Amino acid sequence: MTAVAGPPPPEPFFLDGPAGRLFGLYYPPAPSGNAKRGVVVVPAFAEEMNQSRRMVALQARALAGAGIGALVVDVYGTGDSAGDFRDARWQMWQGDIGAAIAWLETRGHGPIGLLGIRLGGLLAMEIAAANPGRVDRAVLWQPIARGERMLTQFLRLRVAAAMGGSATQETTNALRDAFAGGQAVEIAGYEIAPELAAALDSADITGLGTAAGISVAWLEVVAEDGRPLSPASRKVVDGWSEAGVPVTSAIIPGDAFWSIQETTIVPELLDVTTELFDSVGP
Repeated sequence: MTAVAGPPPPEPFFLDGPAGRLFGLYYPPAPSGNAKRGVVVVPAFAEEMNQSRRMVALQARALAGAGIGALVVDVYGTGDSAGDFRDARWQMWQGDIGAAIAWLETRGHGPIGLLGIRLGGLLAMEIAAANPGRVDRAVLWQPIARGERMLTQFLRLRVAAAMGGSATQETTNALRDAFAGGQAVEIAGYEIAPELAAALDSADITGLGTAAGISVAWLEVVAEDGRPLSPASRKVVDGWSEAGVPVTSAIIPGDAFWSIQETTIVPELLDVTTELFDSVGP
């Protein structure tokens, strides 16, 4: 009996982004695969990106095993890419993912899909809307619908860390005033520039479904099986569906791998995502 060849090992490399070199890890498709599809992973924000790395690696391997080339990139100012986090800008990250899409295209991959994780889901939809015809579908893991909400949650980390350690208690409004005054703010080891904060505050996924013109899968992980999609997510998904966007949604039981210290795997999420990218239809 002839053994079926598995995917080749991942290939680390650097590619040129708009602001500097980006570290990438390419997972070539298995030789037995006959699909040319490629997928770019659009990472989560700050520490959530690090917490998600194990799941991302497993997903990229699963895609490669299904004959799909997968590319994982550290956007500018993160991971092993050039720059510091304080130098990062939302527009730079859009350009970084655009460079990753172009790199996959030069390797003969197409159509291109995007796997957006948390805030990366919002970024993925912006990129799809800005690159008509280059992306045909997006799978979103626990997407953040509004950047302002993500930034507020992040600011609360600093407020909570400072409780009891200062006579003057910081507030999220005071930190936003610092951004408005042109100051960077350090939170949990990440220094956020006011330009990045302003872009996050204005980022909203709501109108991007129709603008992107692609099929979308909205996947949420919940601790208890049987729980419905969150009300905020349901509003977005229903709005897209009513506007004619080919969107599906699913609830998958599991732990919040992006926010806990222990390495946590959600196998069903990996399987569903692979099937979504491997399918022919919307």
